[in-house]
Amino acid sequence: MGYETTALVIGGGSTGCGIVRDLAMRGIDATLVERGNLTHGTTGRMHGLLHSGGRYAVSDRASARECIEENRVLREIAGHCVEMTGGYFVKRPEDDEEYFQEKLEGCLACDIPAEVVSGRDLRADEPNLARDVEKAIRVPDGAIDPFRLCVANAADAETTGARIETHAPVTDVLVEDDTVVGVEVTHESGPGKRVHISPGTTEEIRAEYVVNATGAWAGRVGELAGVDVEVRPSKGVMTIMNVRQVDSVINRCRPKGDADIIVPHETTAILGTTDEEVSDPDDYPEERWEVDMMIDTLSELVPILREARTIRSFWGVRPLYEPPGTGTKDPTDITRDFFLLDHEERDGLSGFTSIVGGKFTTYRMMAERITDHICEQLGVNERCRTAEVALPGSEDLATLDERMDSFGLRSPIARRSRQRLGSRAPAVLSGTDPNPVVCDCEAVTRAEVRDAIDASGSDLNAVRIRTRASMGNCQGGFCCHRMAHELSPRYDEDVVRAAWDELVRERWKGERHALWGEQLAQAALNYALWATTMNVDGDPARTGAEVDFSAFDAGERGSEPGSATGVAADGGTRGDQ
Repeated sequence: MGYETTALVIGGGSTGCGIVRDLAMRGIDATLVERGNLTHGTTGRMHGLLHSGGRYAVSDRASARECIEENRVLREIAGHCVEMTGGYFVKRPEDDEEYFQEKLEGCLACDIPAEVVSGRDLRADEPNLARDVEKAIRVPDGAIDPFRLCVANAADAETTGARIETHAPVTDVLVEDDTVVGVEVTHESGPGKRVHISPGTTEEIRAEYVVNATGAWAGRVGELAGVDVEVRPSKGVMTIMNVRQVDSVINRCRPKGDADIIVPHETTAILGTTDEEVSDPDDYPEERWEVDMMIDTLSELVPILREARTIRSFWGVRPLYEPPGTGTKDPTDITRDFFLLDHEERDGLSGFTSIVGGKFTTYRMMAERITDHICEQLGVNERCRTAEVALPGSEDLATLDERMDSFGLRSPIARRSRQRLGSRAPAVLSGTDPNPVVCDCEAVTRAEVRDAIDASGSDLNAVRIRTRASMGNCQGGFCCHRMAHELSPRYDEDVVRAAWDELVRERWKGERHALWGEQLAQAALNYALWATTMNVDGDPARTGAEVDFSAFDAGERGSEPGSATGVAADGGTRGDQ
């Protein structure tokens, strides 16, 4: 007999993390399994917009009302994850005036605070906007950190008694007598915190109720249970600029189209996006022209983007869904509403429900709806409190500034630490002395990195999403090895090397589509640093090759191709002269 739990959630994105928190707060024994890190899927690959609902105010007013309602809730319960930048729907001369008026009327009809701003007043707020922008509608859009939000939900669930397992893909859904009774998972490095190069294990987790919250991958989990879940994944590209060219969310005011939003996020600005249906959420083309189109089109709103530095691009996949038989051709026309698929009613398979569709901003509402459903199935009569109880880090933000002065951090670093950690900042920052800065670009200190390692094991990508270390302009060139250093002596050398390698590969992945101009120079510098100081291009300690130490004494001839060992020595062309 394997592990037993009352409710099992598959998927560690925003919805899954919200569900497991809600279950735990209602006193239900709950477990979450995720195949990668938390936010591994769509949640970790979006532009971080906290919707005001304005984007749906004409085409989908039900979704618009949900967005503004949850926008207000998240500001209250997750203040340390939210930056209320404000937002504008901007009209250029060629944009339709009638649609501008429909947008304004739609916002007001959905209880979204909205007002018209002249082009002159708009440029006073956003001086980098194009001179020919005529006017805009101001709405309460914002930016939200999806990584921080998911981690806060999962951490709160764990504190309340839930079990969270990452890097544990589901390999089978267990079905007995037309009832789902659990799953089989493979732990990449055993259960609990991840430790690189540890042997994997398989575990059977039996549950009274199982929820499929895997978003764009819901069809695959459904297939393991023998039911069809007709998700229609749609890919979108996003490009990250090195600084905030705008301080407010800038939306293009037009019915639909690619490249129509810029979201200021932390120290950067994120350009989005496209909308193209794909058949496989794990395997789709990532085209350079999509990045070029993004920059060219949005430069019509913010001309300096043409000359600005990009630091990386990434693609995400929306978990779009519409009931069978709807037949919408254009993915931009598919509803952004969410659907709860009770497989007992739908397919005669009890103990199993999928939740599909929806938006990041409404994740908590989606979690509440499906947790209500689970409670009904289990006979639990506890109401939802997730809209009232603050997430860890947001409990006492009002007095935080006064307390931050005592840590001796220079003001910008203290401010960034406070933004990321919220009310946890005093406890985390007081735990390490001395507390130098590990990541200069994002002002992340040793205390934050060690706090994240405490929660994540040797997984430096999990440390990255918790702290933002290695996510700045140098993309980890100056801090990946410093982060790895913090794993020692807790973990041995082989574990540290494996963790560092994985982080470097992940950082490189997004840079491939930004290799021109200054970022190309940055990538070349990173390569030179890592190759010459840590031999990442051929370290004999990794390859097991014999080191030709004589090459260091013999000068350039010792490292010529065809030398005795074939191992490149890095002593330079002049040896030790």
